[in-house]
Amino acid sequence: MAVSLSSVFSTIFTLQLVFVRPTFSSSRRVLHDQSRNLLETSFRVALKHVDSGKNLTKFERLQRGVKRGNHRLERINNYMMMAAGLSVDSSSQVTSPVHAGNGEFLMNLAIGTPPEMYSAIMDTGSDLIWTQCKPCTKCFDAPTPVFDPKKSSSFSKVACSNSLCKALPNSQCGSDGCEYLYSYGDYSSTQGVLATETFTFDKVTVPVIGFGCGEDNEGSGFNQGGGLVGLGRGPLSLVSQLKKSKFSYCLTSISDDTSSENNPTSTLVMGSLATKTSNYNDSIYTTPLIKNPSHPSFYYLSLVGISVGNVDLPIKKSSFAVGSDGTGGMIIDSGTTITYLEESAFDLVKKQFVSQVKLDVDSSDSTGLDLCFQLPVDDGSGETTIEIPKLVFHFDGASLDLPGENYMIGDAKSGVVCLAMGSSSGISIFGNIQQQNMMVVHDLAKETLSFIPTKCDQL
Repeated sequence: MAVSLSSVFSTIFTLQLVFVRPTFSSSRRVLHDQSRNLLETSFRVALKHVDSGKNLTKFERLQRGVKRGNHRLERINNYMMMAAGLSVDSSSQVTSPVHAGNGEFLMNLAIGTPPEMYSAIMDTGSDLIWTQCKPCTKCFDAPTPVFDPKKSSSFSKVACSNSLCKALPNSQCGSDGCEYLYSYGDYSSTQGVLATETFTFDKVTVPVIGFGCGEDNEGSGFNQGGGLVGLGRGPLSLVSQLKKSKFSYCLTSISDDTSSENNPTSTLVMGSLATKTSNYNDSIYTTPLIKNPSHPSFYYLSLVGISVGNVDLPIKKSSFAVGSDGTGGMIIDSGTTITYLEESAFDLVKKQFVSQVKLDVDSSDSTGLDLCFQLPVDDGSGETTIEIPKLVFHFDGASLDLPGENYMIGDAKSGVVCLAMGSSSGISIFGNIQQQNMMVVHDLAKETLSFIPTKCDQL
């Protein structure tokens, strides 16, 4: 296919892809509301990328995200190996349950009565909702104030007998009730008291939400926001506490979010509005959500194959399968920038791109990405045309033909165009670059996930 590259790469590709629709039964093509009551309590929240407003180019944002993602991937893999009883480098061992942590998008919410506004990281790879609280023995610098529970009339500490306390991976009963420790994949952690509060999302107020009131918060992974909102599958997450059977997010293109304050924002939707807000047509691609008992918070997908161009790659079935020890598999994650594939599968993808892209491979290792190509010299027109193969992810029941900008990203200054994917020695992750401009609908009642091509900047 022909790809037009502008000299400044403000919009990297203008692509004309053949969008192949898989066959679905009519019952899986259309997502129905669970109930009228659920629709009435639904809400939507704007999301902002953590690097928004930093006057970075698209490629610079990608590189920063890759650095965060590489570290996140390493720590998750190490924890999973330890949980399975496998040996890891002693210098990277962890001694408590570790969650994905961090994330790439921020959401605004209000806590308490009267409500105080906060900015928190959205994370689909963990469960706990938390913010920094006074008295703070150790707090990191954040753009929002430290929450003072004494100023809120709706604050209440959680008893040790409460089911939320029992759901914590690390807790103990102290003088203040249920005390917790929650650790993340980048050595960050939060420690404090589990409590309930009134939370406000947009204009929707929800009482008695369990959250961590963190008085000892360590690490550098959360200074973009004042805390974190976990959207995982466990009982502590916002999704579980709201008893919503659906939630979705729609992420705008990485090139849409620059230093401008008026740029389109991504969106998180809770409840059955998850499909009502999408400007989709008949293109909806649904695949089962599968569970890994060893790591129940993650959203696992069944990836059965990958095509590059017209080549179906000879990937072993075991490459993306969850092992009997809980390792491996593929999760979908909004908080990881690029897609990481199990090493042998990625090597096959890389080999086909090298074979089919008629450009010299860039061997400088200056980008932080596994595969880049040298762009041809500009002929003076300010525009360069290259050919890239289409990339299709074959999930169970859904073949997702990705737009070119969702996997190839170029940089005129560096003179390269790169595959926004990487290699993993363990778990595979379907990252947010590959999800951009799609409504990603999690239907927890049906245990399915749907991709709906959507103009996210028009929601």
